[in-house]
Formats: sequence, structure tokens, C-alpha cells
Amino acid sequence: MSWWGKLIGGALGFAVSGPIGAVLGAAIGHSFDKGLAGIENFAPDDLSTEDIQAAFFGATFSIMGHVAKADGIVSQDEISVAQNTMSRMQLNNEQQKAAQSLFTQGKSASFDYKAVAEQLKQECGRRRNLLQMFIEIQIATALADGELHANEQAILMELAEILGFNRQQFEHLLAMAVAQQRFHHSNQGFETEVHASKIDEAYEVLGVNQDCSDQELKRAYRRLMSQHHPDKLVAKGLPEEMMKLATEKTQQIKEAYELVKQNRNLK
Repeated sequence: MSWWGKLIGGALGFAVSGPIGAVLGAAIGHSFDKGLAGIENFAPDDLSTEDIQAAFFGATFSIMGHVAKADGIVSQDEISVAQNTMSRMQLNNEQQKAAQSLFTQGKSASFDYKAVAEQLKQECGRRRNLLQMFIEIQIATALADGELHANEQAILMELAEILGFNRQQFEHLLAMAVAQQRFHHSNQGFETEVHASKIDEAYEVLGVNQDCSDQELKRAYRRLMSQHHPDKLVAKGLPEEMMKLATEKTQQIKEAYELVKQNRNLK
């Protein structure tokens, strides 16, 4: 049975307790009464993949709503990003309603995003690539309207710190996300020539400087592909429905790498 079936059936354990359990319960009309008291009694290794998948789903959409509201108003672009994410995940009707409810809860003034993030961090444990994927989804939400507001950046930085990323690491992820957004949009056009700006964006997508060596370039590419490998992420607790998001991410990384290789005349 999938994580969703177990969640609806009340068969999950730790993931449905605490603040994440509260938002999930409200989203699916379930009652979870384990509360916060049991959190310290669990180690990440005690959790099943389904537990973590449910927690990731609950945290992703609720915090997405909070990030979207951080600048004081939820723009149509930010709503579209949430809807597009749900669409790309091909959620069933029940899952889509739950995701929409989680997003709405996140916009509430009483929503405790720090507690949700702290629980997600504890449940994911050393699954750093999974936490990075979570941060990248939240950054994409904040960038949806084409501008990163100060309040949005402050919340994202706080989330990153809670999840174990320092300021330098967060700024690196943010710069890569901005470059990925520009690179993706430039690929939607019909240009026959590759402009220098696109080459610049490709390097930024890969997180390296243009003066890096060929070996450094290859290492950066392999590291990013490993970090975003869909099967690896699902095995660590990414909901199966989010596999397409990871696949799209790897495709962008491949496109950037191929462009840089072509520019460097590498085989």
C-alpha cells in the first residue's frame, strides 16, 4: 500500500504526529492523537519510507502556502506554481484537495512553519538530498512572481538554517535556482543562436564558475545528478508523485551541462 493509502487508513506512525500531523489531519479530515510527546522517542531510522513521504507532502504544501503569503499577498503566479506542482504530480482528487487545504493552512497567521520544518528535519535525519529538494521547491515558489521579496528571503533563510544549511549553502542554492529559472525560460524560445548570457546561466545552473577546470565541471555535474536522481530521492522518502519534479530537475541539469560541454568542445 502507498503512503497515501496508509495515511488515509491511519496506518502510519510517527509522521502523523506533531505539527505535521495536525496540518495533515485537518487536510484529510483525520484525527491523529499521538501529539508532540512521542517525537523524542523516535529516531529517523525508526521511520518507514511511507512515514517520511507523508511528512514531506504535508510540509511541502503547507510551507509553500506560508512562503507565498510572506510578502503580504499571494500572487496569481504563486498560486499557479502550487497548482502546476499539483498538476505535474498527477495527484488524485483526494490528494489534490489535501494539497490545496495544506496550502491554505500555510497562509494562516497562526501557522507555525518553524515547528513543521523542525519536525521534517528530525524525520528526514541524514537524508540531506531530500531536504535540499524541499528547499528548492520552496525557493521556486518564492521566485514564481519574478521577484524575491525581503520577507520571503528571510523565511527561506530561516527554513534553510532549521534544515541544516548555512547561509553560504543557502545562497548557493538560491543562485542556482534563479539561474535555472532563467535558463528554463530561455529554452522556451526559438533562438537559433546561443547567446553568451545563456552560457553564463548554464554555468550558474551547475553551480560552477566559468574558469573551473573540465574535471571540476564534471564533478559538479555528477554531484548534482546524484543529488536529484529521482529513484534515489523516492527511496529516501520523496513521495512517488513528486518523482516528475526530480526528473525535470535532472533534465535541466543535463541541458545546462550539454551546453557548457558544447561551448568547451568537450566530448
